[in-house]
Amino acid sequence: MAVVCNFYSLTDLAKRLPSAFIRQNPPQLVKSPSRQSFQNSKHPSKVSAIFWGPRKTVELHEMDLSLGEFTVTGSGLEGASSNEVRPQKISLSVVSSISEVSPNEWDACAVDAIGPEKINPFLTHGFLSSLEESGCAVKETGWLPRHIIAQDELKNIIGVVPLYLKSHSYGEFVFDHSWADAYYSYGSRYYPKLQCCVPFTPVTGKRILIRNTWYKEQVFDKIVSALKDMTAKFQVSSLHVTFPSEDEWNKMKEHGFLQRIGMQYHWKNCDYRNFDDFLMDMKQSKRKNIRQERKKISAQNLRMKRLRGDEIKAKHWDSFYKFYRNTTDNKQLKQQLN
Repeated sequence: MAVVCNFYSLTDLAKRLPSAFIRQNPPQLVKSPSRQSFQNSKHPSKVSAIFWGPRKTVELHEMDLSLGEFTVTGSGLEGASSNEVRPQKISLSVVSSISEVSPNEWDACAVDAIGPEKINPFLTHGFLSSLEESGCAVKETGWLPRHIIAQDELKNIIGVVPLYLKSHSYGEFVFDHSWADAYYSYGSRYYPKLQCCVPFTPVTGKRILIRNTWYKEQVFDKIVSALKDMTAKFQVSSLHVTFPSEDEWNKMKEHGFLQRIGMQYHWKNCDYRNFDDFLMDMKQSKRKNIRQERKKISAQNLRMKRLRGDEIKAKHWDSFYKFYRNTTDNKQLKQQLN
């Protein structure tokens, strides 16, 4: 099950939109426009996105990379000494490349946010920096990095957010083209928009990565407020936080964000003893087609081999990239990965 949270500020455009538009139009989304239907959803697996913003846009050079400072306090915390919870001044700012952030500090935020036992490789500095260094998630491809960092008084990074200013909706796996069409139909621009996500990766995970401190909840709230302020200050159409964790999805609703629900299909091994056991869950026609296709592989004398880690050599990546380009070229798709 895939869920999405939407919030648009009450601009004149939003007021003029007919109720028939403010619903889940894309086929992968639940048809009901009711928030209550989202709250009562019994599907255990959720993929989320969050939307915020007014309708106007400004040029990129107008963006101020400082988001201000705030002070966190420990009043009301039980069992903590005054030394441990003394007020802390936290600053928020924007960096134009993840290379401006230390890999160790970024990854420390990711590990603290999700726990060392649940490593998410897509949130690591190494993965995100590779998307920028390879030219995949950069301004030239419509992904202008605008990552948020939170620093304490000693300039230690205690929070990070992967964020991009985008000129299109490709590579997100959550489709908002109907929103863009509605904006254009009312004479307004939908792009650029702010996108908080892992590019080209529809994998649920934390999006606001914060170190495990006594004031982490306060930092979370301030970062969410800063995201909303950025959207209003720079007058982009909207903010999208796609595929966040379920707790972020719920917390952001409390901050005024709307929720959308869509669909994902995940294959699970239901204790199948062998491949034939798996086929028995299908209709007879599907079983027959799959068996015929597998016979063709055997007839062509093809072998399948699983490679892991260091077993994957440069020649394998070259072949993989060739297959990828062949797929995009044959389907006349825009190449997203380099």
